[in-house]
Amino acid sequence: MSLNRRSFTAVAGATMTAPVFGAFRAKPSFEISLAQWSLHRTIYGGKLDNMGFPEYTKKEFGIEAVEYVNQFFKDKAEDMAYLKELKSRCDDLAVKSVLIMCDGEGQLGDADEGARTKAVENHYRWITAAQYLGCHSIRVNASSSGNWAEQMMRAADGLRRLSEFGEQHGINVLVENHGGLSSNGMWLHGVMRTVDHPRCGTLPDFGNFTVSGSETYDRYKGVEELMPYAKAVSAKSRKFDLEGNESETNFVRMMDIVKKYGYSGYVGIEWEGSDPSEQEGIMATKNLLEKIRST
Repeated sequence: MSLNRRSFTAVAGATMTAPVFGAFRAKPSFEISLAQWSLHRTIYGGKLDNMGFPEYTKKEFGIEAVEYVNQFFKDKAEDMAYLKELKSRCDDLAVKSVLIMCDGEGQLGDADEGARTKAVENHYRWITAAQYLGCHSIRVNASSSGNWAEQMMRAADGLRRLSEFGEQHGINVLVENHGGLSSNGMWLHGVMRTVDHPRCGTLPDFGNFTVSGSETYDRYKGVEELMPYAKAVSAKSRKFDLEGNESETNFVRMMDIVKKYGYSGYVGIEWEGSDPSEQEGIMATKNLLEKIRST
């Protein structure tokens, strides 16, 4: 049957206006979130608080996923009215709560077994808060003391016990390279192998590889060693050149390592520089990540 001019126009018009192709847009190779520490000067300066962080993140930067820092709502971990309001705001904004970065709760690898147990239990409230907010993880530290092997066993003990509690609540326990032996990729890789728990993983940070005042670990080697266990990634940035590239870390090289391990989750922007401003540094990091993602 042949189509006359009128019927062809109608058919062609229907084809042109049908929202077919939009449904097949490729999923981005990774998502972008904002680590709250990027705005610590703004927060400490009283210009922003934790409750306003999700809205500020979306409206100021166009980012729809946030990573909290526990010290900015330290007394609210078990305040259900507060958590309910925070979750409601995120839901209304369609902002995803990704994780909570936890500091100041004791050493999970403490040499004293009682203190180590206390540190593990101190993190419980952050796991239940993360679960309520819809996060997938909390970020912790693997602080310890002693020699290489002693610290590995002590940290692994605390992490495994905390991960077992996390498993009951569907929350991962992630260790960031964050000073001391945790900034040695080989050591932290060994801790993960020792813990051997599906809820325990790493959060590789591009810039935190200062082991001590006299020892710095190779950041690319370190991220390579941590990526097999990664459930989140921190894109640390401190300086940018005139071409919009991070001056201390080759982001293209680093993201090639990240993608090599099949990681497609959130890459958190963590601006730590002093110049330009926090807002400009965050946008510069976002622009760089989006450029890398588009190639």
